[in-house]
Amino acid sequence: MENSKVLISAEEIKLKLAELGQQITNDYAGESLLMVGVLKGAFMVMADLARQVNLAVEFDFMAVSSYGAATQSSGVVRILKDLDQEIAGRNVLIVEDIVDSGLTLSYLTKSLRVRKPKSLEIAALLLKKDIQRVSIEVKYTGFEIGPEFVVGYGLDHAGKYRNLPHIAVMDTE
Repeated sequence: MENSKVLISAEEIKLKLAELGQQITNDYAGESLLMVGVLKGAFMVMADLARQVNLAVEFDFMAVSSYGAATQSSGVVRILKDLDQEIAGRNVLIVEDIVDSGLTLSYLTKSLRVRKPKSLEIAALLLKKDIQRVSIEVKYTGFEIGPEFVVGYGLDHAGKYRNLPHIAVMDTE
């Protein structure tokens, strides 16, 4: 992909997910865990993170939209696909590729909390620093990055570049 530079290598991602997987394994020792991937971006993060968690893990997915083809969140969140499973009384870990404005995750966590999970935490590969419009507590954070627009490892621009094995800064000029 021209007009981009690697920000986080595939190897750095692999090492960080192993570290987060160990932390999650320790935190939920003796418990079951439902990982909820936020589609489409989180599918790669969730697959690789789950392989690093040494627990009985179940999976479910939600699809939400707040971007369209834009490079910034619109703040308007639509649930395109809801969970297939009940979460009442269960340990739920939302897995995200990136947290930027926090608006989507804020909406998502509020809508899941009313379903009475035993616990509800967030794991995100990337956390954009200093641009949160709402306060979001991300328990498991991979990397903090600046405000640049990034693609790769599940993150896209207009549906493309999700397949890159690393995170790249995209020149949006």
